[in-house]
Amino acid sequence: MLTRRSFIISAIVLAATLIAPGLRAAELPKVVASFSILGDIVHEVGGNRIAITTLVGPDGDAHVYQPTPADARAVADARLVVVNGLGFEGWLDRLVSAAGYKGSIAVATEGLSAIKSEEDEDHDGDHAKADDDEDHEHHRHGEFDPHAWQSIANVRICVANIVKALTSMDPVGAKTYESNAARYLAELDALDNEIRSAIATLPRDRRKVVTSHDAFGYFAHEYGIEFLAPVGMSTESEASAGDVAKLIRQIKNDHIYAVFVENISDRRLLDQIAKETDANIGGTLYSDALSSSDGPANTYLKMMRHNYRTLTGALNIM
Repeated sequence: MLTRRSFIISAIVLAATLIAPGLRAAELPKVVASFSILGDIVHEVGGNRIAITTLVGPDGDAHVYQPTPADARAVADARLVVVNGLGFEGWLDRLVSAAGYKGSIAVATEGLSAIKSEEDEDHDGDHAKADDDEDHEHHRHGEFDPHAWQSIANVRICVANIVKALTSMDPVGAKTYESNAARYLAELDALDNEIRSAIATLPRDRRKVVTSHDAFGYFAHEYGIEFLAPVGMSTESEASAGDVAKLIRQIKNDHIYAVFVENISDRRLLDQIAKETDANIGGTLYSDALSSSDGPANTYLKMMRHNYRTLTGALNIM
């Protein structure tokens, strides 16, 4: 019979096995990730060998985020900071300076093919290789679409960059990081196939939708759904009356079936657009942040699964 004393001992032993070999909880290297989606991906790779802190939390908008003193303390104590790059974290340099941080900053999107924003359409080509630079301001704001995580192919590249950064910080953990990454990549591959199969069932004349801001360019490029939005790639901008009127005309002319709200955006403008066009509100998509822990998109895998199911569920019945 399991006594209370033996139960407590068993619990202590179990807790010890969940901590990385040779590291006590207080000794785990502290890693900071800039926002919730990236934090989840870093956690998947780092597992129980790191202590992860995320700056912009669930349902938070990293475009307009204002760092806090607690963020500065977290960065100051970190051994590694992981950011998205592509101009997404415009507040990063100020935070790093305020924290006095001199450690490594890993840019998750380094090396992937970034989609250029509309402002740079006059440049040659649609994509450009992403590379880090000395001041950690990965690209000037607005030059590239930062929402690279909306493509699973891009997240595979992010995972490789995260493995490299964590291994450089903690060489002893290399095999753990590689093993965690291999497991996660298999899950990503399965989900990628799942998304492609589901979207293949959509009639081609229904693969055009409206969202709050232009956050799904990589999803569109990868999976063949066209996204229109009244607001550009950053939620800092505001839709003009002319832009909204143009969008309403296009919705009517193209017979667009569905409008989707985002978890980080005020839905009132989309409600107005839906009312004026008779398009249906198809549901909520998670663009730049995960849901809260009790929500439907509290990990990256769940977010992508929720988004494609919300899209295809609405479009298949309209």
